[in-house]
Amino acid sequence: MSNAIPEPVTKLIEAFSRLPGIGPKTASRLTFFLLRAPDELSKSLSDALRDLKTKTTFCTVCYNITSDHQNPCAICADNKRDSKTLVVVEEPLDVLAIERTGSYLGKYHVLHGAISPVDGIGVDDLKIKELVSRVEAGGILEIIIATNPTLEGDMTARYIQDMLNGKGVKVTRLARGLPVGGDLEYVDTVTLTRALQGRSEL
Repeated sequence: MSNAIPEPVTKLIEAFSRLPGIGPKTASRLTFFLLRAPDELSKSLSDALRDLKTKTTFCTVCYNITSDHQNPCAICADNKRDSKTLVVVEEPLDVLAIERTGSYLGKYHVLHGAISPVDGIGVDDLKIKELVSRVEAGGILEIIIATNPTLEGDMTARYIQDMLNGKGVKVTRLARGLPVGGDLEYVDTVTLTRALQGRSEL
């Protein structure tokens, strides 16, 4: 970076550049936008980033993101939701995608990734053992595996199926109306609703 640019500016550009989907040009545009923006905007952004790390945690039941003063999360604590059915997803964003459909009233389990030997992500890096423990505790009748329709998602789904085999729970997978290689967070609600309705047993 040019010496003509002050260090605080270059540091913020470099920080933005480390975020997914943001290249050097976008990072520069964001930085110079904030430089010209009112002080209140920079302060609110700074406060939001701090609170993101200090006022959130993972639900002790489903491992979705929750506020630090509500654990278990609102979905796990909701007695009106069907606790006999769990949708298993890779990331918290996938929970939001399914919730937007308004067609699912059960509960969730968030794995925090998918098995990917290439990326060094193994079974022990995910919340699979915790899922098995929830099933073994009883009360769950169906596991709907909603991992992304990718090689890693399929590998994870097969592993979960093997781990739950013989544990008295029905294991289904979202219907293949979902685009192969896509992410749940980008799927439209109609497609996702149909996938939920057309899930098949593994």
